[in-house]
Amino acid sequence: MAISMTTTSAKKTDLKKVRNIGFIAHIDAGKTTVTERVLFFTGETYKIGNIDEGTTVMDFMSLERERGITIKGKAVTMIHEGIDGRDYQLNLIDTPGHVDFSYEVSRALAACEGALLVVDASQGIEAQTIANSLLAMQYDLELIPVVNKIDLPAAEPERVAGELRQVFGFKEEEVLYVSAKDGRGATDILNQVIERIPPPSGLVDGPFRALVFDSVYDPYKGIIAYVRIQDGHISKNDRVLVMSTGKTSEVNELGIFGPAPTPGDSLSSGQVGYIATGFKDVQECSVGETLTIGSNAATEPLPGYVELKSMVFAGLYPSDGEDYNNLRAALEKLQLNDASLTMEPENSVALGFGFRCGFLGLMHLEIIQERLEREYDLDLIVTAPSVAYQVVLQDQSVVKIDNPSKLPDVSSIKQIQEPILNVTIVTPSRHVGTIMELMHSKRSDFKRMEYIQGVNTSESDTTESEQSRVMMEYVMPLAEMLADFHNQLKSRTQGYASLDYTFEGYAAAPLVKVDILVNHMPVEALSSILHRDLAVTQGRAIAEKLRTTIPRQLFEVPIQAAIGARIIARETVRPLRKDVLAKCYGGDITRKRKLLEKQKEGKKRLKSVGRVEIPQEAFLSLLGIGDE
Repeated sequence: MAISMTTTSAKKTDLKKVRNIGFIAHIDAGKTTVTERVLFFTGETYKIGNIDEGTTVMDFMSLERERGITIKGKAVTMIHEGIDGRDYQLNLIDTPGHVDFSYEVSRALAACEGALLVVDASQGIEAQTIANSLLAMQYDLELIPVVNKIDLPAAEPERVAGELRQVFGFKEEEVLYVSAKDGRGATDILNQVIERIPPPSGLVDGPFRALVFDSVYDPYKGIIAYVRIQDGHISKNDRVLVMSTGKTSEVNELGIFGPAPTPGDSLSSGQVGYIATGFKDVQECSVGETLTIGSNAATEPLPGYVELKSMVFAGLYPSDGEDYNNLRAALEKLQLNDASLTMEPENSVALGFGFRCGFLGLMHLEIIQERLEREYDLDLIVTAPSVAYQVVLQDQSVVKIDNPSKLPDVSSIKQIQEPILNVTIVTPSRHVGTIMELMHSKRSDFKRMEYIQGVNTSESDTTESEQSRVMMEYVMPLAEMLADFHNQLKSRTQGYASLDYTFEGYAAAPLVKVDILVNHMPVEALSSILHRDLAVTQGRAIAEKLRTTIPRQLFEVPIQAAIGARIIARETVRPLRKDVLAKCYGGDITRKRKLLEKQKEGKKRLKSVGRVEIPQEAFLSLLGIGDE
């Protein structure tokens, strides 16, 4: 049953017939496929989208379809007839499963009263299953557990249901068994949502208030705010007011997601939809703002979102310096619907003008880079990622350093503190020893370990210990995670381990700054802050990597790693040699010597004025340092 909005659609909504729900899960648990099945069942789509074929409705970004993951949360409104014969409006928000996009999950859940917890019937509970469930509990949401992929040959739905009961305390009758592929259980999901998820609360006749949980920029319509209406109603041509800034603008379009944006005449309390605000400045209406109507403004804003702190930092520079302003504009537009992205201008001698950007993780950095290159046609140089450090100075003041080049003089530093993570790993018990070995090499501290044991339904001779899964918790420096930690974890556990992490705080550590000099000139973009015990080894590895990636010049290029004034490593890029004797046919040997001496003098002049171009591959090559 396709949904439509008419003039009578609703200045006043019957809140008892509205349900706002989110889909949460670990990555690859199949929640997007479940969403596509539900959309088809309710008549919102005429074909079930397939992730492998890149035809999903909810994951419409090219990057999402190529990678098969959800990057941005998506909302959709459906109509479903309940078992009581009445039509209910279901506002569903699909959320990402990757840990780097957990902020998207928190924003989506703030607009809901309940959530569907989707778990893979073959994999069971994974790290993000636990993390997202705890997040939903923080918002006091009603959780409905859904065991998906019961059609798989390796599926063990009863065992997974046992894990859900053990870890989260669900009752046996609360667990739903679903196959998004063949449609089994789709009706049960919708009926259980109506029965178990509470309707939204709000003042239908009160002053209009709406929370902005996402937004995009349209060159014609301005900022389009994705909103959850808490109180009152809003109509087209009303003047919307941003409560934090006092900025007003006339609404030129509003509506719901069905799943494509469907224009209507009004939105009312309890609904999820969009408002084309008309604001042209990307800073005028950001995520977490409360919107109201200027003619009947509310007095109290809605609780916004906790400001997120960037975890990983990297420099973004245009390959062509003339694209600097284009890069700035592109980053500002991405910031509009990605509040976790931060940026500030910076200048590098080697790379020119660019921006120091903050990200939630390496996946977040990678996605932003690809979006900038694809959507805004930019050719970028991205420096090796680093983390933010806290530096305690001799006068007890504390400064935050997100770029190694900004580290104060060593004489003024009392202590350097590095960011620490709480890491949760869920894995089959047979991989415990391998993971302990890996974590020991990453300067981590063990916290606790808990066995998760479901009901063994396998007919094989697999022992109980092999069937059990383990949840391990560690405290680990964030810097150790940047060096290909996730790939190592997956390779050492045959892909079965899952990872989640949260920021814990800062802890003091014996850290030093390692500078990289190319042709005796320091390259700030290649500077790094390393643990003292690893500095010499890592410095040599960096120099060796750069020697193989920096192209040869007509002159000798020395590459040095230094701690202060002390050189700890050196490599040399050998010069290209032009055969100046090629056209010297015969003659005295002194003539050849004169030509060689002239070439030698020329190379000295080149070396004194020569500028060494450092390719993007040189920065990327540093990511794998320490993993060989």
